[in-house]
Amino acid sequence: MSEPEPLDGRQQRGRDTRAHIIAAATEQFCESGYRAGSLRDIAARAGMTHPGVLYHFPTKEALLMAVLEHRDQQGALDNPVRSELGREALRSMVGSAEKNETQRPLVELFTTLSAEATSADHPAHDYFRGRYERLLASLVGAYAVAREAGDLVEGVDPEIAGAQLIALLDGLQVQWLLGTLPTSMAAVVAAHLHAQLRAPLEFP
Repeated sequence: MSEPEPLDGRQQRGRDTRAHIIAAATEQFCESGYRAGSLRDIAARAGMTHPGVLYHFPTKEALLMAVLEHRDQQGALDNPVRSELGREALRSMVGSAEKNETQRPLVELFTTLSAEATSADHPAHDYFRGRYERLLASLVGAYAVAREAGDLVEGVDPEIAGAQLIALLDGLQVQWLLGTLPTSMAAVVAAHLHAQLRAPLEFP
């Protein structure tokens, strides 16, 4: 496979500007929510003009999608869920919970948006639906690989276990945000997985 051609100066500046706007939008949405934050507010935060932001993101909905996709890309780099790794893929969910405990504003934004996006007319409806479908498929696949390897305790059904793990993660985030969780999210996720696996997970 050939190496991608290097970006010229103009392309790189455009990419850098988009990244700068996305960072500013993430901060704005985390502070005031999606509905309250305007493109003019984001432009001011980014030190740009309103038309300058519109050149890269013609609507607030387009910028929201860019923020969500950037967060997912970063999450995939930090804690990828690779189904073929079986129990190791499940272990990455503990890392994801651990990472979330260091970024409260972003967790709060995602928790709020995912609830709002259950409405079919919400701009992020299709995004969150697709995101949950992909995550569920990855986790079901990971549990299936773990079962084939003899790593799961008897009676753990991959499809049910995948849905349970997502529900656990989402529920923990709400408790954590409210300050009612008596321990860390990562500790609860690890305990849940240990109850499903024949051998405990190892952590660095």
